[in-house]
Amino acid sequence: MSKRHSVKYKISRHIGESLWGRAKDPVHRRSYGPGQHGAARKRKLSDYGTQLLAKQKLKGYYGNITERQFRRIYTEAIRLKGDTSENLIALLERRLDAVLYRMCVVPTVFAARQFINHGHITVNGKKVKIPSYRVNVGDVIEVKEKSRQIPMVMEALQNPERDVPDYIEMDLANFKATFTRSPKFTDVPYPVHMEPNLVVEFYSR
Repeated sequence: MSKRHSVKYKISRHIGESLWGRAKDPVHRRSYGPGQHGAARKRKLSDYGTQLLAKQKLKGYYGNITERQFRRIYTEAIRLKGDTSENLIALLERRLDAVLYRMCVVPTVFAARQFINHGHITVNGKKVKIPSYRVNVGDVIEVKEKSRQIPMVMEALQNPERDVPDYIEMDLANFKATFTRSPKFTDVPYPVHMEPNLVVEFYSR
């Protein structure tokens, strides 16, 4: 188990919110940070602290992406035309692990990453084992036939915790989906308040 995977619920407790909106998230029982002094750490944040927290929330939500990966995505968002914060969200949502999570065939983005690593997913008919693979508009993402009976997949489909957003066209009968468009920030169904504009301010300091 990777370090990023093993600390997933510590991220929610550090932030003080249920980052993925899951009922089993321990933050519902203990909303303060992990560790002996977690409950005593709350204090008014500076502007820098507020921006840092916004970055940590966004990074954590997408599977606790490494700082190097996240900064690379931000740098690309700057180069694209239009609003940088909107570009940042669109690029994050085009990650294959994020798309698979949006399809609701896995319970968490961490499970999505593992599922892809194990070769259970195809994009346009070709196996892809890279969670950060960038999906393009019109791409078809499909769970391989022999992988459709995996208990985790069956449970996620039988007890859905989320709705599939409208920028992903889901064909549930065939375990596949089409990425129809890059979403705007307001299209993304975050269970907590995200502030990508503060992430841009953080990196612009």
